[in-house]
Amino acid sequence: MFEDQVTNYLQRKNVTLEEKKILVGVSGGPDSLALLHFLWTKAEEWKITVYAGHVDHMFRGEESFKEAEFVKSFCEERNIPFVWKQINLPAFIEETGMNSQTAARECRYAFYEEVMKEYNANYLALGHHGDDQIETILMRLTRGSSGKARAGIPFTRKFGTGEIIRPFLCLEREDIEEYCTVHNLNPRRDPSNEKETYSRNRYRKHVVPFLKKENIHAARHFQRFSEELAEDEAYLMKQAEEILSFILTKKGDAEVVVDINRFLSIAIPLQRRCIQLILNYLYDEMSISLSALHTEQIFVLLKRPHSSGNIDLPNGLKVKKSYDFLHFQLNFSPTKSFYYELSKMGELLLPNGYNIKVEYINGEHHTDSHCILLDASSISFPLIIRTRRDGDRIRLKGMNGKKKVSRIFIDEKIPIHERESWPIITDSNGDILWIPGLKKSIYSHSNTNSGSNLLITYKKQ
Repeated sequence: MFEDQVTNYLQRKNVTLEEKKILVGVSGGPDSLALLHFLWTKAEEWKITVYAGHVDHMFRGEESFKEAEFVKSFCEERNIPFVWKQINLPAFIEETGMNSQTAARECRYAFYEEVMKEYNANYLALGHHGDDQIETILMRLTRGSSGKARAGIPFTRKFGTGEIIRPFLCLEREDIEEYCTVHNLNPRRDPSNEKETYSRNRYRKHVVPFLKKENIHAARHFQRFSEELAEDEAYLMKQAEEILSFILTKKGDAEVVVDINRFLSIAIPLQRRCIQLILNYLYDEMSISLSALHTEQIFVLLKRPHSSGNIDLPNGLKVKKSYDFLHFQLNFSPTKSFYYELSKMGELLLPNGYNIKVEYINGEHHTDSHCILLDASSISFPLIIRTRRDGDRIRLKGMNGKKKVSRIFIDEKIPIHERESWPIITDSNGDILWIPGLKKSIYSHSNTNSGSNLLITYKKQ
């Protein structure tokens, strides 16, 4: 029964282990030891090469070292190649600030990746089973995970030079315990698995037994739920990937800009997954503190009647709403104000990546929004290129009085975060000559062929 369940499960997953090299992650506990033993019994029939990998985290001193010795002895008796490593986990935790479980997993998987590469292994086989699946799904739902994370433990995923597989997800803890008893495996028991300080242990001891009492097939149903949800998620993510270019107006290394109207025109399930794709793109590594709640906060920001607003996500990611656009900005830091002086001619590279060039020209020159012509004889030097100040006003053609620069930014729908770095050009008397790309003052003229004129251009470097 045990063998048939695992074999049928592998077939259903279209995984063929024949003639493959398989590294088994072995702690010495019932799950991993049963998996190692099962694959070892299939080595000749399936023509597979089985390796065992073990990590001593040095967290329990002599006790964990004895577990390593046990696994080593188990492998030697069966001629299974055995590789192990001692890692000072307490020191690693102190260095990185990770919690013990995250740190242990990080070190363990790094070791497995090294061994897989060394032996050119096709698979890393791990002993997770159906009860683990129940625990994981419930823990992630309770924590507020989103996307495919809610599907729990995947049967397979890419890893290192090969893939991770979990052949025992079709089994329950009782099946594995019975297998160990029948084959006299005498696995080791980690006492930390009984401590209720770990949330997984609380689910294992209290929640899972309750669910199984309600329905003896609970593990089977959770596994089916996991697989169906993973399949649905893969399909919807593919649809989201295809539509992403439709809603994006910018995709940079540290910033992604979304057209809000286009975004809101697509189905809500695709909206959620487009946000997930954007976060996946911007984060080198997705923060474990990121949850579905953050996605909901983005939706709340979008639906606010105000034209602007922002929220902070983990690891320095800001989401800013500015009129019809939503900006995802990584490692955002407010642009500092600047002040430069230019006498007569010269060039200047501004912090926003634009270049200011001042030159004299003779004769006619057509102007656009990226350049301005001024009568050099009427300009008081030096020219000042600076960021805006409270109370800034500009005198525009055809208008009595002056208009506030802040009002111009609003009228032109300039994103709030860009206003602080937008250059203002004045003469030495403080009169604003030009707000590059936006408004020219009464001192400008479109075409001229008289005398010497000053041409100022503002272009991306």
